[in-house]
Amino acid sequence: MNKRIVILGAGESGTGAAILAKKKGFDTFVSDMSLIKENYKTMLNERNIEWEEGKHSEKLILSADEIIKSPGIPNDAPIILKAKERSIPIISEIEFAGRYTHAKMVCITGSNGKTTTTSLIYHIFKKAGLNVGLAGNIGKSLAYQVAECNHDYYIIELSSFQLDNMYQFHANIAVLMNITPDHLDRYDYKMQNYVDAKFRILQNQTAEDAFVFWDDDPIIQKELHKYGIHGQYYPFAEHKKEGLAAFSEHSMIYFTEPVAFNMEQEELALTGTHNLFNSMAAGISANIAGIRKECIREALNDFKGVEHRLEKVARVRGVEYINDSKATNVNSCWYALQSMKTKTILILGGKDKGNDYNEIADLVKEKCTGLIFLGLHNEKLHAFFDGFGLPTFDVQSMKDAVDAAYKIAKKGETVLLSPCCASFDLFKSYEDRGNQFKECVKNL
Repeated sequence: MNKRIVILGAGESGTGAAILAKKKGFDTFVSDMSLIKENYKTMLNERNIEWEEGKHSEKLILSADEIIKSPGIPNDAPIILKAKERSIPIISEIEFAGRYTHAKMVCITGSNGKTTTTSLIYHIFKKAGLNVGLAGNIGKSLAYQVAECNHDYYIIELSSFQLDNMYQFHANIAVLMNITPDHLDRYDYKMQNYVDAKFRILQNQTAEDAFVFWDDDPIIQKELHKYGIHGQYYPFAEHKKEGLAAFSEHSMIYFTEPVAFNMEQEELALTGTHNLFNSMAAGISANIAGIRKECIREALNDFKGVEHRLEKVARVRGVEYINDSKATNVNSCWYALQSMKTKTILILGGKDKGNDYNEIADLVKEKCTGLIFLGLHNEKLHAFFDGFGLPTFDVQSMKDAVDAAYKIAKKGETVLLSPCCASFDLFKSYEDRGNQFKECVKNL
């Protein structure tokens, strides 16, 4: 009898996992509590993969030998708890895909900066002419690419949710950008649980492997000694000190190992301190992979940036509009505000994940001239920010948010959408939220 694999969730990752499972000859079934998008249905139907939508049929699911869970499904979902009671192994799509490829894995995690860093590393590898795939939270699902393509390298952005259900997977180069509070609603509001999830990126590393990390992160520093790390260290930081693989000094970035080279900070495509770190992490990863320094320099110089991340939308009547919809936590918004050179109208709000707004309090006082709360439940925002003496507006649609910003923004100011929150109260996703913002700005 064929081993039965059940996939829960039929988005990008679930559909990819199903295609790989079917290709490897497993008895494959897909179940999604929501409706499945048409393009994914087509992909499943073309391969005769059974699926259901709008429900989880226990009889069909709990007969599984193994369950592949989409990262969006919480670990305490009723069907997951029932599967655990029956001791059915539950893994992530990335874990499953990793079993069927010998490609080298460059994996990036962190609370912030991971999408930009992942995209940047992919850009460098591609420019170097390597056979490389982009996967994880961005790009096509890893399982789909393992089934349908034959890449030598995969550059994978990993969220803590993906890491939660990874056990044997092995990152040849693991990159940890930073750790700040995020998704605490999924980790029993215990920061340590979230930290432990992030450090799972290092499991199964050997002495041949590399660990690239931000050396000035207090949480990383505190936790490093706990995890029995086997890979070689490649730390980076803003200022020069002993043992760094990259640092900046006198407007230059210095990469020290394995091949030493430098470049002017002005040559970097991306600006702001956080992007300096993203560029360092990407440069080190490419350097470890043996990519020529000339190629790394050139790629760091001509990278185009990531949509919904500090993306300039338009200038209307002397006011700059910036889409940072990808800022789904407070630390992300901190980086955005920190990089603002002008007075700013900040649009924030959405589904709160246990946020602590103290982190941005000083920057809001220093840089903001108005706050627009975009969400169904803005009580927490009012409780925190009302004492700042700034004009505030409550809105429940993107059009109203942009209209309110347009009315109060003065020439020379910036309107910044950097929500600090998840988008699911009013939008389908952070992309949908960012796209609506861009559309409304273009209609001004």
